[in-house]
Amino acid sequence: MQLMPHIHYKMRQLGFSLLRHISSLPSSLTVPSVTRSCCLHRGVLNGSCHQSPNPGHSCQHRRSVSTALGQHIQDLSGPEQRLLDKLYEGLIGGQRASLAESITLVETQHPRKKELAQVLLQRVLAYRREQESQNGGKPVAFRVGLSGPPGAGKSSFIEVVGKMLTSRGHKVSVLAVDPSSCTTGGSLLGDKTRMTELSRDMNAFIRPSPASGTLGGVTRTTNEAIVLCEGAGYDIVLVETVGVGQSEFAVADMVDMFVLLIPPAGGDELQGIKRGIIERADLVVVTKSDGDLLVPARRIQAEYTSALKLLRRQSKSWNPKVVRASSHTSEGIPEVWAKMESYRDTMLASGEFQGRRRAQQKVWMWSLIQENVLLHFQNHPSVRDALPHLEERVTKGATSPGLAADLLLKAFSSS
Repeated sequence: MQLMPHIHYKMRQLGFSLLRHISSLPSSLTVPSVTRSCCLHRGVLNGSCHQSPNPGHSCQHRRSVSTALGQHIQDLSGPEQRLLDKLYEGLIGGQRASLAESITLVETQHPRKKELAQVLLQRVLAYRREQESQNGGKPVAFRVGLSGPPGAGKSSFIEVVGKMLTSRGHKVSVLAVDPSSCTTGGSLLGDKTRMTELSRDMNAFIRPSPASGTLGGVTRTTNEAIVLCEGAGYDIVLVETVGVGQSEFAVADMVDMFVLLIPPAGGDELQGIKRGIIERADLVVVTKSDGDLLVPARRIQAEYTSALKLLRRQSKSWNPKVVRASSHTSEGIPEVWAKMESYRDTMLASGEFQGRRRAQQKVWMWSLIQENVLLHFQNHPSVRDALPHLEERVTKGATSPGLAADLLLKAFSSS
């Protein structure tokens, strides 16, 4: 397990290398392969995407994107159009069944259904932009990422906070990601059964999803699921992730606020949690602060308060806070939400809230590009032919992994 962050880093480096190789290829090699992949982009590729000194180029490019989407909608069959209309109307009407079915459509790996999901997402995004314009340009929903080591009480904390928020008139959606088995690929998806009270609340929606081997437990479709939940009228979106590791940066790059949950009496706390995760946290909550654990909880709170003072600030407007809470007695829960509201108001007033969301969209776009480029690389005929032989040489120590990677990249780019 210690090797996983390193592997993740190498995969990212390989993704960037592939992007450089693809960008250097002649258009006759690259464009047809992309054109065949998805008719959603047909108009973009056939439109004016080349560099042009014409100042109206950006407008022309935007028109080509609109043309692509219009062409894609025209390609829909009658049953497909009726399905999307039913999902969209049910979604914006706040029907939980339509929201669940829409998320299932987004999570699918079927090529055609993935295209249908993108059409649905475009309609939901347009609806959300209209809502935000009516709200004075401010986001209509608040996204909170929750992470922490196993046993920190994340599910219990979410249930108590969720029930408190729904009683105050909020609509809460919870996207809980369960770890998948490395051997069977299965997942328990037990978070919904543990949140018994919240799962019965009509103003709450809980969606457990398998991690499916994704480091950090953030699925590639989590960002799209957040958009769908906001379109369905949920103004609070909670994203619970698996464990603590370098890949928890993924959830921090798709939420407005990142909250770290820490249990008391967990040994050397400051060594047990990676510094990078603490740096990304906007709020640290020491859980299980009741009974015999009250004194250790106070000690941990003091330690983290001192540690956060030594770390570099992420925001010019907000200093990360450390608070204590108990899901068992509900003590400190209202104060935790008060800190979250204070963070949201402060960041909205400074403009950092909107700027952070804009930057996150760009980060997520590039992460999806890297993932798809790696998939394209792995399925390339030349790479598939050379891979078994090179893997065998690498495992025997006859060829270094770096040389094997270079040979595979050359095989990919030369054909």
